[in-house]
Amino acid sequence: MKRATKHATTAATPAPVLSIRGLHKSFGRTQVLCGVDLTLTAGERLAIIGPNGAGKSTLFDVITGRTHADKGRVLLHDRDVTGRAPHVISRRGLSRSFQTSQLFGHMSVIDHLRCAGLWPSGHRYTFWRRMRGLDDVTRRSEAWLARLGLEARRDVPAGALSYAEQRVLEVGMCAASAGSVMLLDEPTAGMSQSESARMVALIAELSRGRALLMIEHDMRVVFSLADRIAVLARGAVIACDTPERIRQHPDVRTAYLGEYADALGPAGAGEARDA
Repeated sequence: MKRATKHATTAATPAPVLSIRGLHKSFGRTQVLCGVDLTLTAGERLAIIGPNGAGKSTLFDVITGRTHADKGRVLLHDRDVTGRAPHVISRRGLSRSFQTSQLFGHMSVIDHLRCAGLWPSGHRYTFWRRMRGLDDVTRRSEAWLARLGLEARRDVPAGALSYAEQRVLEVGMCAASAGSVMLLDEPTAGMSQSESARMVALIAELSRGRALLMIEHDMRVVFSLADRIAVLARGAVIACDTPERIRQHPDVRTAYLGEYADALGPAGAGEARDA
């Protein structure tokens, strides 16, 4: 799988748009996050990998306010959002897709995209009066249909979509919410190789100009998209570096790349990366 082209960035190191500082989280006596530190800059794609139970989804839940950390801070555009409600964090520029489907099976594709576009358009969920300017939201949603390749599925209930189409819609909703930081939780899980390749191309397009934090188990997807890779094990980041250096890291290669190590080529043979 060819690596997606990264858009141009300035020579100066940009300030982080998302900073995760010393996050700890336990459930009972089980420590799930153990002092996680990560930063994400504008336009960067950072992939988080690690075995099941490493704490990846819990980390996403803490970042997005669905779960409160026991200790540590989450900064979004230099503003402390630690423990804030999910809708507050979303409003400040962070959008997320989930590992399992969060769609309404009876609701049409276009209505899902319209809902995703309400907040960035300045609308509020006011049920007691008619919204104004909804035509603009609909026009933008129609444009999103075209970008996602779902024009023919416009009025189809989400529950009638194929699994791959549902994943495309969810990633599209994440982008349509206009967040400057996108969190994607295993966006290619359960897909065939050809479906994964199409999703990689779509994510590369939709994340252009945004910061992307992604959990993914498919190493081909990870190495195709990521500018940096963070390896999470037992709730701690054991390595965070470029794909080439992660590829060469002996402990990571042995423990976490597993069967993908041979498919990805020998250590040090990294794929060509576009500037």
